[in-house]
Amino acid sequence: MENSIIPNHSIGKTKVMSLPNLDMDAMRTLVAILQLGSLGRAAERVGRSQSAASQQIRKLESQLGQPLFRKQGRGMVLTDIGELVHSYARRILDLNDEAVRSAAGISVEGMVRFGLPGDFAETWLPAALGQFKKAHPAVRVDVEVERNGLLLERLDRGEFDLVLAMGYASRPDARQLATLPMTWIGPAGRDVVLGPGVPLELALFNAPCFFRRAGIEALDKASISWRQAYATGSLQSLWAGVAAGLGITLRTAVGIPPSLMRLDERHGLPPLPVVELCLHSGQGAPSAALSELERVVIDNALANLGA
Repeated sequence: MENSIIPNHSIGKTKVMSLPNLDMDAMRTLVAILQLGSLGRAAERVGRSQSAASQQIRKLESQLGQPLFRKQGRGMVLTDIGELVHSYARRILDLNDEAVRSAAGISVEGMVRFGLPGDFAETWLPAALGQFKKAHPAVRVDVEVERNGLLLERLDRGEFDLVLAMGYASRPDARQLATLPMTWIGPAGRDVVLGPGVPLELALFNAPCFFRRAGIEALDKASISWRQAYATGSLQSLWAGVAAGLGITLRTAVGIPPSLMRLDERHGLPPLPVVELCLHSGQGAPSAALSELERVVIDNALANLGA
């Protein structure tokens, strides 16, 4: 029997379900709420009133036919659907923004000299700089990794245009991005023993260093004896010394290698203060390239570190 094609007259009558186009501005508000931790701050970020931002979320819920938030205690958290939509929203916005920046990037030219501490050199920041370079191929970006204090000294000498640094929030050019708790850090899988008459061995940056100063002040206040067992001017060297068991150190939790672990009061160690992460700009009117890089660093800091 020969093969034959039987026409399906019902195909032309099939109704295709029309899907709504999710509101891009509403998705941007949703992402901002999760980044900044509150509807009020998110509304300010996207340039709307708090009631208008709330209406945007309700519009999204209406389009999806599902609630995005539910009450938890006195606050609100994402529902399972909300988590799913938030994940898609970030990807959609990233693609939208990449397309806009790529199109606009043709007209952005120049050079930006950017300095950052080693804490962020192996985490989210290199990827952010790579995205910036992809979107703005005509911009030359020179990046250097240095200690916080030296970064700002060089900024003041005109050797950098933009600096990301910790511990200098009192400077008039500081734009605060995040508040990061300091933490004690030791080798993974080893106990820290504080015994009477035995000084705690420390691995520290060479002076001057505000982490060093904060750790020593905390130990002195708690009447815990200590000695400097390892000193260095390199963050990678510091991590290696701690991993080898030459002493514990203190830093933020950003970029801690897997060979190390956080320590706390359960190990007999005193609490530590917080440190502010700020963006600092050089003197003079910012160029279009500098302004765009600032925006990329700020957006990525908020996305990865919170407000």
